[in-house]
Amino acid sequence: MASHSYTPSEIEPAWQARWAREGTFVASEDPSRPKYYVLGMFPYPSGAGLHVGHPESYTALDIVARYKRARGFRVLNPIGWDAFGLPAERAAMRSNRHPADITRENIANFTRQLKALGFSYDWDRELSTSDPSYYRWTQAIFLTLYERGLAYLADVPVNWCPAQGTVLSNEEVVDGLYVETGDPVERRVMRQWMLKITAYADRLVDDLEGLDWPEHVKEMQRQWIGRSHGARITFAVRDHSATFDVFTTRADTLFGATYCVLAPEHPLVDAICAPDQREAVAAYVAAASARSDKERQQGEKDKTGVFTGAYAVHPLTGDAVPIWIADYVLASYGTGAVMAVPAHDERDHAFARAFGLPIRQVVSAPADHDVQAEAWTGDGVAMGSGAFDGLPTAEARDAITRALAAQGVGEATVSYRLRDWLFSRQRYWGEPFPILHKADGSLVPMSVDDLPLTLPHIDAYKPTEDGRPPLARAPEWLNTTVDGEPATREMNTMPQWAGSCWYYLRFMDPHNERAPFDPDKERAWGPVDLYIGGVEHAVLHLLYARFWHKVLYDAGLVHTVEPFQTLRNQGMILAYTCRDAAGAYVSVEDCVQRRGEDAPFDAAWAGAPATTDWFVKATGAPVAHFVGKMGKSRMNTVDPLQIVEQYGADTLRIYEMFMGPLEQQKPWQTQGCEGIYRFLARAWRLLVDEETGETRLASETPREARRALHVAIREATDGIEQLKLNTPISRMMEFVKVALPTGVARAEAEAFVKILAPWAPHLAEALWEKLGHADTLTHAPWPEVDPSALAQDTVTLAVQVMGKLRGEIEVAPDAPEAEILAAAAAHPKVAPHLEGRTIRKTIVVPGRLVNFVAT
Repeated sequence: MASHSYTPSEIEPAWQARWAREGTFVASEDPSRPKYYVLGMFPYPSGAGLHVGHPESYTALDIVARYKRARGFRVLNPIGWDAFGLPAERAAMRSNRHPADITRENIANFTRQLKALGFSYDWDRELSTSDPSYYRWTQAIFLTLYERGLAYLADVPVNWCPAQGTVLSNEEVVDGLYVETGDPVERRVMRQWMLKITAYADRLVDDLEGLDWPEHVKEMQRQWIGRSHGARITFAVRDHSATFDVFTTRADTLFGATYCVLAPEHPLVDAICAPDQREAVAAYVAAASARSDKERQQGEKDKTGVFTGAYAVHPLTGDAVPIWIADYVLASYGTGAVMAVPAHDERDHAFARAFGLPIRQVVSAPADHDVQAEAWTGDGVAMGSGAFDGLPTAEARDAITRALAAQGVGEATVSYRLRDWLFSRQRYWGEPFPILHKADGSLVPMSVDDLPLTLPHIDAYKPTEDGRPPLARAPEWLNTTVDGEPATREMNTMPQWAGSCWYYLRFMDPHNERAPFDPDKERAWGPVDLYIGGVEHAVLHLLYARFWHKVLYDAGLVHTVEPFQTLRNQGMILAYTCRDAAGAYVSVEDCVQRRGEDAPFDAAWAGAPATTDWFVKATGAPVAHFVGKMGKSRMNTVDPLQIVEQYGADTLRIYEMFMGPLEQQKPWQTQGCEGIYRFLARAWRLLVDEETGETRLASETPREARRALHVAIREATDGIEQLKLNTPISRMMEFVKVALPTGVARAEAEAFVKILAPWAPHLAEALWEKLGHADTLTHAPWPEVDPSALAQDTVTLAVQVMGKLRGEIEVAPDAPEAEILAAAAAHPKVAPHLEGRTIRKTIVVPGRLVNFVAT
């Protein structure tokens, strides 16, 4: 007799094909229904493909999407590809192939993986940022920025990598080397496109208040923008016409300034440097130019600097203040100059100690605090500050600021850490700028009607021999005319961030050939109701997207001031591996524990130091340490299709949710899928006779099974609403365990299948069909909790004596307190602990415990 057991390899492809055939998840445009827009941060289609860490956020979003459809919402759940960027370009150089061909193959692989997982995407809205039909409108939005004075060319210091022929971000440079390749990096001043994100600094801070985002993400954005209220103070240079400004939040410490510091790139350095210091200053500036801003800001580094030989004039006392150069001050931050108050600033204190500079206390500190040994950065009372002595810090700050303003050498102001966005790259695989350069140096923006300006085909992707970007290799494309005059196209391309700044808007209207999106469709779908992605994008991607959105809002193109109403971050899923003493990666399966070789690997050992317990099987070499981050080079990447083939997509989906709360970091263990698979097989057997394949239904559902079901309905509903997607699985498991021996009636069977569907959609559809339904359950209404089904005949109470558990009693939920106390005191395991003692106090916590306090 043929088996009719649970077979995901048959069920899942069949339902995926049907969903595609019937367009089940095409987003409805019905205005009579409420909308819900879910979005995951779209993936970069790398050659490595997806690993099992990637589907976590996609599964969470899919659960919400399926739930909202069952609640009557019209749901937008789209997918696309962040396809431009340097990785594809480097792969093209290695393989001598075009980046477009590599990207197209990678997208096909990602698509195959995602479709096998059963996500309810509207594939009709699929987009790729490297498709000319998409980047046409990225270019158009850039023109909007340009026309509004928010895009400009400027000469700025950048991290230039000669070997790669491109500018790198500060995060890509460590110890003067490109972190990906080890190539040397140098600081250069280059003409670059900049976006004036600083014009939106206040709004980018203030508008965070109305968003449902994790507080730590909001704080990261605030810190990156770095809005500070303080004072601008002007210092004159002694025996020179030059002046320079500093910004400080502690004007009250002005009288403690014992030296000033200029950034090595400050424009005054050459002008004010004393002749006998020029050689030393030039050498220091050259050395500083090789270090990234990030390295220079690392506080734990030894302080370095050089004296210019020049002096500033203290704006209130007239005293001479030596001017130093130090690379812990950045030209790109604040004014590029600081007044150094070593008694009340830790960095200034370390510098002063390193170079033997005076440390002058001007704010009172606790009696046991010696500012010569350690800076006092707290508040106090002004001292050593002339007429301002005795004023508390806040009053002293305001009074000194007013005194500076009265003399025309200062004023209250606001400063920002945020700098304008360096927006150009010397690469090929990115959006071309729709800008023409005329021979006289003037710029001409292209007409939107002439877009897209597509990338030309070139045979090499490195800069030209004379150092120009790769697009210079296409002279016929590069050289053009405007109004009958010769002109050249911009040779730089936009960064990968450009396409991801607005993709959520294009998803609303992806096939529009007349505009990036129809305003009516943006009003119908915006903003994104739930956005999920990695915390690694908590600053730059979100900040840049918010900036572009606000520009579009000001231009009247969108109706909300923010793009993403609710944001959540998924935690990283880690697959552990080992490194041997030589630093080579070895899979955990290739290692043994000398004492007890069958002992399972424990994820808590990740990052542990060398141990004598673990050895590489093949060589006997000791394991140096465990590594948790998943990656192909670490030999621990798990392809989700491997899990699908072995256990099915529904098992993978549920396991990734069952591992723990969405936001937490979690260890991947393939064997954990076994228990989930068994649960799904039991759910199948609950409703299907494995011998006949017929539906298995009872005439009536037992009370306990019905209660377990409605607990599961409640937990599933609350869990999805609160994005706590792990706990409902346990409640569903408990229901199946209770119901399996007796079976359930149709009403309870259908309710269970409906709540199972967001987590295990393929199995749920198959069971729905077994229950006699011809239509998909996608829009079947979500079940409601019956409060009467949750009522219990009895409740279990813990009984304590002096806080120690001594027994348990069963009582009616509405039992009076006197009855509860009598039953508790009479319990055979409790009574001996009360015998001969006086009960001083009784505590009854309804539904939980009884505690006797006795002496």
